[in-house]
Amino acid sequence: MSALPPYASKGQIAWYYGFRVICALIFLFLIIPVLVIIPLSFNSQDFFTFTKEMLAFDPDGYSLKHYEDFFTNPDWQQALVNSVQIAPMATLMSTALGTLAAIGLSQSHVPFRSAIMAVMISPMIVPLIISAAGMYFFYSRIGMQGTYWGVVLAHAALGTPFVIITVTATLVGFDRSLVRAAANLGANPVTTFIKVQMPLILPGVISGALFAFITSFDEVVVVLFVGSASQKTLPWQMFTGLREQISPTILAVATVLVTISIILLTTLELLRRRSERIRGLSPG
Repeated sequence: MSALPPYASKGQIAWYYGFRVICALIFLFLIIPVLVIIPLSFNSQDFFTFTKEMLAFDPDGYSLKHYEDFFTNPDWQQALVNSVQIAPMATLMSTALGTLAAIGLSQSHVPFRSAIMAVMISPMIVPLIISAAGMYFFYSRIGMQGTYWGVVLAHAALGTPFVIITVTATLVGFDRSLVRAAANLGANPVTTFIKVQMPLILPGVISGALFAFITSFDEVVVVLFVGSASQKTLPWQMFTGLREQISPTILAVATVLVTISIILLTTLELLRRRSERIRGLSPG
């Protein structure tokens, strides 16, 4: 927002500064819980509160033992391995299905596009507990409940809508005359997609893939229904730690996940800016 003009009224001035105060309060409301977790993860005691030593910035009040427990405890490491095995595969499936669906639904000749789009993005709207219960009963009937591929397919279903939305938004500014020009020059649809269309929509595809990865890596409700003890993921282990033993290692894991999320969101922002430059929506 530009600076206030010299002829602004008192109401405009009040709204100008009031709006910024409201935004700052909302930002603090959202960010303070995260900022509290990070220093608590270095607590030398097995507490979820700040000790006197921590408040006095005494070095004895801080320790890396919770991080050490995370990287050495076999339960936490197995959960990390399961998350690393499930999330990338679910992301690949979500990205492939979501990209193809977005390209297909972007064609003007496709009938009932709005209805199909609503069905495709419904996993974002339907409460997770309902989706999880439905998947559980369906998987139980076909023998996929408690299997690796069952969890992967469930997470892929949750991540696909994010890919569809981001790729569809990228396709809004896509010049379809490039596709027609490639076809006139003899390129088949596959070659046109790989060499013409994909490079231009790649930022949207990568953004959707990152959202799908975050969705799969952080998801806990569905995996509780469709997974088994052998597919216990990192969020599942955190949930178990809160429910059964109140392990302070959860704080260390949460800090690691927050760091990963910040890195991924920074990547998303860089990709968004690159996409805008490519489409000519912002200066280079």
